[in-house]
Amino acid sequence: MEIDRAALAAFLRRRRELLQPEDVGLPRGPRRRTVGLRREEVAELCHMSTDYYARLERERGPQPSESMIASMAQGLHLSLDERDHLFRLAGHAPPVRGTGAVGEHISPGLLRVLDRLADTPAEVVTELGETLRQTPLGVALTGDTTGFAGPARSIGYRWFTDPGTRALYEPADHAFLSRMFVSGLREVAALRGPGSRASHYAELLLARSDEFRDLWNRHEVGIRPHHVKRFVHPEVGALELNCQTLLDPDQSHRLVVYTAVPGSESHERLRLLAVIGPRALR
Repeated sequence: MEIDRAALAAFLRRRRELLQPEDVGLPRGPRRRTVGLRREEVAELCHMSTDYYARLERERGPQPSESMIASMAQGLHLSLDERDHLFRLAGHAPPVRGTGAVGEHISPGLLRVLDRLADTPAEVVTELGETLRQTPLGVALTGDTTGFAGPARSIGYRWFTDPGTRALYEPADHAFLSRMFVSGLREVAALRGPGSRASHYAELLLARSDEFRDLWNRHEVGIRPHHVKRFVHPEVGALELNCQTLLDPDQSHRLVVYTAVPGSESHERLRLLAVIGPRALR
């Protein structure tokens, strides 16, 4: 496939003009004259330089890589069909869709909800517990968990291979959380089948962790998270947070939102955490 620079530039311009500041959690401002978003705003959303993005809209520059196209599709809040169209215009085959092929492209609707939760800890995760996007307060709560690579992207994998992962959670809950992560991985592995990423993670953990192996051999399924999660934050201390989940069944993504009971000690500590801001807890 060859890049269609003219069609790519026109599509990017049109999508940018249709996207409003409030769609991505940005203030409109009283003096905004631009139709839709500015190029620099889109470039920031897409994690690229303004110059690079502007050259694409002007039918110039190198052919974008697949990872760059995926980043643009996410930044522009494209639907799956629009994402696939963008890949083709850029001269790439779209990511595979279908049963067992769980992607990482967050739906525009889920992104719009997340963008409106700037003052709340929230994250979008895959069925394997891989964090795709966090709010700033979500980063402040658990650290930036989007930067892990390979199997370590999954919190269930890190739970059994990285002792630091457990430090953020109430020790009395560790045994239950271990069972929950194993149960969840077993269910996803059965759903996606042999050769899936879930099955691969299970094989790796069976070889690395005695605790995981013992729990895996119990064949437990259906262990669901508690509605209240107890954290032990190094800056603000103990936090008891209610956990609400919104499911996107098309992509098997979950938007997880953490809230504290108003007036509670955890609520005050969460407000303090908002002042402290995101910290590197990895």
